[in-house]
Amino acid sequence: MPQPTLDPVTSKERVRAALRKEPVDRVPVFMWFHPETAARLAHLLNIPAAAVPEVMGDDVRQTWVNNNYAMEGIVHEHEGAGHTDPWGIRWEKCGGFNQIAGNPLASANREEVLQYRFPEDRFSELMRRMQPIMAQHADYFIGCDVSPCVFEMYWRLRGMENTLLEMATDPALADEMFRRSADFAICLSRMACELDIDWLWTGDDVAGQKTLLFRPSTWRTLVKPHLARIFEVGKSRNLPVAYHCCGAVRPLIPDLIEIGMTVLNPVQCNCPGMDPLELKRDFGSSIAFMGGVDTQGVLPFGTAAEVRRATERLVGGMTADGGGYILAASHTVPSETPDDNIFAMYEAAGITREEINDRAAAVRARLRG
Repeated sequence: MPQPTLDPVTSKERVRAALRKEPVDRVPVFMWFHPETAARLAHLLNIPAAAVPEVMGDDVRQTWVNNNYAMEGIVHEHEGAGHTDPWGIRWEKCGGFNQIAGNPLASANREEVLQYRFPEDRFSELMRRMQPIMAQHADYFIGCDVSPCVFEMYWRLRGMENTLLEMATDPALADEMFRRSADFAICLSRMACELDIDWLWTGDDVAGQKTLLFRPSTWRTLVKPHLARIFEVGKSRNLPVAYHCCGAVRPLIPDLIEIGMTVLNPVQCNCPGMDPLELKRDFGSSIAFMGGVDTQGVLPFGTAAEVRRATERLVGGMTADGGGYILAASHTVPSETPDDNIFAMYEAAGITREEINDRAAAVRARLRG
């Protein structure tokens, strides 16, 4: 059911209240769009692509300061175009996103792996990406993304196959490199917490579409202790700690709660054990959720009426205790999603097409000076 009508609040107040499980004027929104979807919406609304989050009513402002910036923050115009990041990882545009085309430690022996140095001389440069975000802190809920944190950071350097093999055959080396990956994220987290941020955003993809990438016991031995050290930075500042992991991560949720996770994202609803309403039932007293919109089925391929009903059911179920939910897609909103479906989703969240058009007009007027 739609949220009760309450007095409008700022985006910052809206998200803070939702995380406290208090009723708000509408459900908070933090939507991620495929670059082609964002470009199409920008053309439709006659605004720059960078203004799409503002116009569509996103309540969170956030950027990447760790290696995810190299994946998502750098946009190449042509397929196959690429760059090498400060970690030595080669990225190339493939299907709208940057994909890894070269792992710098893929052929390294054990000694060479241990000689690798993270780009600690780039801390100031990395943190400068927060400056335009912090300029909006009065009205918006501000996040700093320090992911990837442990396993995912190391496999980007070493390669997935090498990393999984190493975890089984040389766990001491894997543990040492996970420690160094976490140490880098901890340094960024401490710098972020010196700013006026509202949550610390972490992430470490350790699951596939059907199951975890390795045994839970392995995760608990090699990854969990280092992830806990990163979470502790946010916890010690009384900040919410958001954690992103795609896929079937349910077996680890109790552990993540134990070490301090307060928000889980993206809740990929098509994966085993990841039905949002079931997760809300089982873990909603301990954590909040962000995500759960079906980007593989209903949103891109259903009718606008089906999208509206599905979104109303999702929002109603996830806020049944008063809040604890931020509306977001379980992945980026795909390019094949019809415009009417996108606007139906927002309408079900309490953001009308008229409101979106009014904000677009305001952006155009601002740009005209």
